[in-house]
Amino acid sequence: MDILLDPNLAYLLLLAGTMLGLLALVTPGTGGLEIGAFFCLLLAGYAVTQLDFNLWALILLIVSLVPFVYAIRKKGREAFFALSILGLVIGSAYLFLGKEWWLPGVNPIFALSASLLYTAFVWLAVRKSVQAILAPPTHNLSALVGQVGEAKTAVYAEGSVQVAGEMWSARSKVKIPVGGRVRVIGREGFILDVESESKSS
Repeated sequence: MDILLDPNLAYLLLLAGTMLGLLALVTPGTGGLEIGAFFCLLLAGYAVTQLDFNLWALILLIVSLVPFVYAIRKKGREAFFALSILGLVIGSAYLFLGKEWWLPGVNPIFALSASLLYTAFVWLAVRKSVQAILAPPTHNLSALVGQVGEAKTAVYAEGSVQVAGEMWSARSKVKIPVGGRVRVIGREGFILDVESESKSS
């Protein structure tokens, strides 16, 4: 376990743990991210208990989660997201005591390189994940009403139609043959109510 007391390795584990933890926050339920974050932070936590550390840096790490959570709840909060990343990078780099108060406890070149890679990855990966989560649905189902398509199977109590370039489950009050033109007159969930286009024209 002595290898874990190397501030450079502890710093790397801390960065990996926080990175996986942030990804787990925006993509919950995967399991792997949560487990990876837990073990990385557990090993980094062991080093924290054995090495001298800066209390202010530890507090900064914890406080930095606040703007991150705030940023992922709504679009247009990239400034808070950037602030969170900055706090996490500085807090983790200065968590362990250096030879001078203004020096990070880890190798400065290593800290700078790892921090830049960490910042770039989290900014791109987490930001894109947040944008995907907050993005409006790509299909406006209500807009399908009134559109014309083609019956790909015979449609009556059930069937399949192609509308707006995609296949949909459909039903009709009268039987519509394969290849018949259909018009969407309503929907229930992802099932379209259709009628024959010849009837409506």
